[in-house]
Amino acid sequence: MNIQLKSYFATPISLAFLAVTAVALPNVHQLARAVDDHYNHLHSLQAEFTEIYQGSGIERTESGTLWLKKPGKMRWEYRSPEEKLFVGDGTNAWLYLPTEKQVRKSNMRKLEDLRSPLAFLLGKTKLEKELSGLAFAPEIHAWKDGDSVIRGVPRGMEDRVREVLLEVTPRYQIARILIHGVDDSITEYRLSDQHEDVALADSRFHFSPPAGSETIEDDTGD
Repeated sequence: MNIQLKSYFATPISLAFLAVTAVALPNVHQLARAVDDHYNHLHSLQAEFTEIYQGSGIERTESGTLWLKKPGKMRWEYRSPEEKLFVGDGTNAWLYLPTEKQVRKSNMRKLEDLRSPLAFLLGKTKLEKELSGLAFAPEIHAWKDGDSVIRGVPRGMEDRVREVLLEVTPRYQIARILIHGVDDSITEYRLSDQHEDVALADSRFHFSPPAGSETIEDDTGD
């Protein structure tokens, strides 16, 4: 085959290869819509979680069980390294510290706690609406093989959060969330053993301060 004939065949073959490659490449917008669709059809979620915090010379790892239920209800039962409880009923949130016999109560709408956005995974959400500059993060090593990692900046939290990374499984579940603060802190949540649409009574998301505990109410903004 002469050079001209090789060139003749090379052009359409190359174009075909590029076309197939373009189709095979993941599309962050399609992925975001698939995640939205997955969570918008869920009613409840139960998962084991690991929370890892790094910042200001501190490194802390905690773990326990998480329950989420529409609309905006959540319950975090910490077991390790020490027990504590975080409950949100969609209106108010309580953090109970048994060792200190203290309860901290906040309004969920004003809650400046980085775990609060997780509750909206079971609300009507759109990742592209919640996160600006949504894009893949190919340089970030995924926790599990086959997962995709995307990044974005949460709207309305730019003064506290530099970016958020979401690790998405092939089933469009969120398996890991990394929150990079503007203070260079990193808060990471890893979700495993996820069970979707489990039966959860509303009473699981109610909280009454135990007898003998001190309740501190956050009146910020009132």
